[in-house]
Amino acid sequence: MGLTFLFVLLMCTWSVNADLQNVSDEELLSLIKEKEKLIVLFSKTNCPLCDKFDQQLDSLNVDFKKHLDALTVKTENSHLVRLYSPSKEPAVVFFRHGVPLLYSGEPDENEIYGFFDKNQSPAVKELTDKIFEHMTQAATGATTGDWFVMFYGASCVECQRLHAVWESVGATLRNRINVARIDASFPGVNTAKRFKISKLPSFLLFRLGKVYRYDLPKNDVKSFVSFAQDWYKNAKAEVVPLLASPFDEVVDWSVDMLKFSIAYGLDILIKYPWIWQIGLAGFGLVAITALIALVKARKPKTKGVKKTKRVNKCSMQFFAA
Repeated sequence: MGLTFLFVLLMCTWSVNADLQNVSDEELLSLIKEKEKLIVLFSKTNCPLCDKFDQQLDSLNVDFKKHLDALTVKTENSHLVRLYSPSKEPAVVFFRHGVPLLYSGEPDENEIYGFFDKNQSPAVKELTDKIFEHMTQAATGATTGDWFVMFYGASCVECQRLHAVWESVGATLRNRINVARIDASFPGVNTAKRFKISKLPSFLLFRLGKVYRYDLPKNDVKSFVSFAQDWYKNAKAEVVPLLASPFDEVVDWSVDMLKFSIAYGLDILIKYPWIWQIGLAGFGLVAITALIALVKARKPKTKGVKKTKRVNKCSMQFFAA
C-alpha cells in the first residue's frame, strides 16, 4: 500500500514538472488549426531569457490545461516566429481559434496566467466601410469612446506580422480604448480614402471628433499603448472628415477612372512606342496639309481683277463709238 502511494505521488510530481512538448513547424501549424486554445513558447538555443519563460510555462502547464483548456508547447529556432513577434525569440503566443495574442510582459508566472485568463477571446474588432461610422461615431464626437484603428491589407506582409502584436494592444487596452482593424484593400477601401491612407499598415487614433496619426518609429506593444494613452497629444490633431455624399463618390470615381485611363495609356505607349510614332507622323502630315491649304486660301487673285477691268474698259469704248 505504501509503495503504491509513493508511486502515484512520484507520477503526479513528474507530470507537473515534465518538460513542455517540443514541436516542429509542421506540427505547430497542425496544432494551430486543430486546437481551440494553444499556448506556444518560441525559443532558441543559448537564450537565458527563453529558459526563464520555459520554467514559468512549465509550472503553469497544468493550470492552463485545467482552467483554460489550453495545450502548452514550445518550438526552438522556428521560422514561424517572425509571423507573431517582430523581436523574435523569446515569444509567448496564445492562439484562440487560430487568432494569435502576443504576451509582451516579463517572465512572471502570475502575470502570464492573468493576461491569458482575461483574454481568452479576441480583443480586436473587425470593421468595414458599412459599419465603421456606426461603430466608431468618429465624425459625431466619438460617443462610443476612443478608437485605435489599424489599416491593413491582405497582401501586406508587415501587416500580417503585426496581427499578434495588435491583439496584444487590444488586450492591454481592453475596456478603456476600443482597438480595431480594417482591411483597406476591399472591405474598407472607402474608409481608407476618406482618411487618406497612403501606406500600409497605418494606425489612427480617433478621440472626441479628432484623428491622430501614429508616426512613432517602433511598432511594438509598448509604443502603441503609450501613444493611445498619452503620447497622441504630441501628434497633430486633424478634424475627422465627414462621410462622402453619393455625388462626392461619383466625382471621386470619375477622377480615379481618369487617372487610371491616363496611366494605362502611358503604359501602352511605353510598351508599344510605334503607336505614338505613327500617331505623331499622322498628326504631322495633317498639320502640313492644313498649313498648305491655309496658304493657298490666303493667296490674292490679282490677275482675274485686272482682266475684268480691261474687258469693262473695252466695252465702254465700243458703246462710246
